[in-house]
Amino acid sequence: MNEQKAWALNGFLSLLLLLAATALSVVLLVNGSIFIGIALLCIVTVLASGITVVQPNQAMVVTFFGSYAGTIRNSGFWLAIPFSIRKHVSLRVRNFNSAKLKVNDIEGNPIEIAAVVVFRVVDSAKAMFDVDKYEQFVEIQSETALRHVANKYPYDLFEGEGYSLRGNSEQIAEELSRELQERLSVAGVEVLEARLTHLAYSTEIASAMLQRQQATAIISARSKIVEGAVGMVQMAIAQIEQDGVIVLDEERKAAMINNLLVAIVSDRSANPVINTGSLY
Repeated sequence: MNEQKAWALNGFLSLLLLLAATALSVVLLVNGSIFIGIALLCIVTVLASGITVVQPNQAMVVTFFGSYAGTIRNSGFWLAIPFSIRKHVSLRVRNFNSAKLKVNDIEGNPIEIAAVVVFRVVDSAKAMFDVDKYEQFVEIQSETALRHVANKYPYDLFEGEGYSLRGNSEQIAEELSRELQERLSVAGVEVLEARLTHLAYSTEIASAMLQRQQATAIISARSKIVEGAVGMVQMAIAQIEQDGVIVLDEERKAAMINNLLVAIVSDRSANPVINTGSLY
């Protein structure tokens, strides 16, 4: 089923012609031409049943005795096919906020996820005839696509490379939009945007995952500190040897390296120890 243009005549012109035909039928009835006057009046009544109004950003799907006769997309006052059934389909851009779904990511961790889908109808015939209640169809397919995308990626990447739901929101949104478009094209719906609005671990594992994230952050920070500390120690020893302030043997170098690393890497302020010599 594909959308096609329906026959329609300007409503104001049609109304003027119908009024003229009505006046003519009255004149004929008064002058004794009863049969012609009644026949003309019946024709006017039949044609008047096709008068309709199309609002802006709406389409009117016309069916005539069970057959699809086309769609009127232009807003205004129109004369459509008489005795036809006309149904309005909104062409406006609409939002759909999914409920918070509880799903498992690719690692099996239970998470809560929700999304907003921005869509509009681009083919009124498909939306009306190819699916039953296209609004409900959009809702169900959106939740299905959201579950499918959530099952393909981890919530967060603690090691390795790839995409994650939390760290790659733009890529996840693009894939969700693409999959939604594939599912909703049968309903004549265009997906303009799809984005995650809620993403969190489920309550039963939220505290454990928070501790894991904190531990990962601490390890990463410590690695940077150690890397910087080693560089600083190398620079300090090289500068001392270059300036020739003191001559350091291997034992003194080891002691200095140990003291500097402890002072830099430690998360507490270093307390200097002054050697005053022996009391005896």
